Amino acid sequence: MKEHKPGKQKLAIALVLVAGVALGAAILNTDKPAPAGDGHGEHSEAGHKEDAHKDDKAGAPADAHEDGHGHERAEPVKGPHGGKLLGEGPYTVEVTIFETGVEPQFRVYTYLDGKPLDPARSRVELTLERLGQPAQVFRFTQEEDYLKGDAVVSEPHSFEVTVRAEHDGKSYELGYAQAEARVAMSDAQLQGAGVEIAEAGPATIGTTLSLLGEVRYDADRTVHVVPRLAGLVEAVKVNAGDRVKKGQVLAVLSSHALADQRSALLAAQRRLALARTTYEREKTLWEQKISPEQDMLQARAAMQEAEIEAQSARQKLAALGAAAGGDGDLTRYELRAPIDGVVTDKRLSVGAAVGEDATVFTVSDLSTVWVEAPVAARDLPAVTAGRSARVAANAFDATAEGRVTYVSALIGEHTRSATARIVVKNDKGQWRPGLPVTVEVLADEARVPVAVAAAAIQDLRDWKVVFGRYGDAFEARPLELGRSDGRYVEVLGGLRAGERYAAKNSFVIKAELGKAGASHDH
Repeated sequence: MKEHKPGKQKLAIALVLVAGVALGAAILNTDKPAPAGDGHGEHSEAGHKEDAHKDDKAGAPADAHEDGHGHERAEPVKGPHGGKLLGEGPYTVEVTIFETGVEPQFRVYTYLDGKPLDPARSRVELTLERLGQPAQVFRFTQEEDYLKGDAVVSEPHSFEVTVRAEHDGKSYELGYAQAEARVAMSDAQLQGAGVEIAEAGPATIGTTLSLLGEVRYDADRTVHVVPRLAGLVEAVKVNAGDRVKKGQVLAVLSSHALADQRSALLAAQRRLALARTTYEREKTLWEQKISPEQDMLQARAAMQEAEIEAQSARQKLAALGAAAGGDGDLTRYELRAPIDGVVTDKRLSVGAAVGEDATVFTVSDLSTVWVEAPVAARDLPAVTAGRSARVAANAFDATAEGRVTYVSALIGEHTRSATARIVVKNDKGQWRPGLPVTVEVLADEARVPVAVAAAAIQDLRDWKVVFGRYGDAFEARPLELGRSDGRYVEVLGGLRAGERYAAKNSFVIKAELGKAGASHDH
């Protein structure tokens, strides 16, 4: 056994040497871990969605892509400042996006043979290309140990980057691409989800003033029913809330005053009949030259006086809203509905005695209602008669369009406000008097060059975005917003006229983006 020991030792040593060489090769082929930062505040690449393959300079990553010039562009790896390393031969640049305490800006660090290079010895220009937008060119100036871009890198950081650098008389063209806040959806998927596409463009947007108001009866179509005669209630035909037609009997009263009026009419009618008969007889006798003309003239005058008395008695009854009564019950007084509408108030019951000036019913035509809202003195210049207004119920989902028809001429002593009135159609009866509402008065209108549907805007991170449509891809477009009228919102920046976006059910795009787990990539 001893004579074989030297051979076994040699074999063990050989195995150890092979393992050491393999381990050393693995270490050499693995990138050094990037430090958390060098005090410049660059974001690290943690959460970077692209595969940062750790290939040596001689190799190509597994998912290399074309750079547009027929050359394969390697997936960049992480540099010492947390940026993307791009190199050709011994010359390397590191592209970072710095945004600690400042607007996002490109910072470029340069290296030669893996060692930091004086940035003044390089001339760098960067071209950034986004979906659906013209290329943006960044130029750089030296600051400390890096080159700083001359413009803000707007969100989202989703683009293709081409870096053109010059050093020591030699030119380099490098680049990379990254996607952020982007998701692909086919037309079939959009149709199934009910997503509709619209085009950003000009729109008329109104500036509105919000007021708190209340629905009230239309006073021009509301009647308070008063008996005009004292009496005793014998029957009540309707209750509050009932719909009535003009002329419909509301209640029946027994009134002695009405009996007196009817008696006076009957007496006047009988005197008129007698006077007419007398006149006819005297006229015939005068024509036959039997009686003098004076008797005929006296009979005619008596007949005319009787006609006046009868007409006066009829008009008195008509003013009371009562019929003549004929030979029936002279005390019966029927209260009738003065208009078509709804009985909104009832203040009598059978057996009750009512006065001639008591309001016993209120009938209102609710096919239209008033909405009244207080207007502060400072807002009066914007709220004038004729202005368009939109009324929204606070208790349920209902809206109506109308116009300001009246603004009170006086300011309330205690409220220090005037009252604005909007007439609203109420065919369905949903606008009930007493209902609290919000009134949006159109204070001003302006034509804006770019606007999007208000329903298209979503919250993403700390942005207000719409999702632009580019081929099969949707990408978030953070917007700078202006005026809004609830239907459209003015776009001051972030989207150009003519760009297509998800206008309806855009929340579906947001949900798909959440499933994709898009990260904030630098």
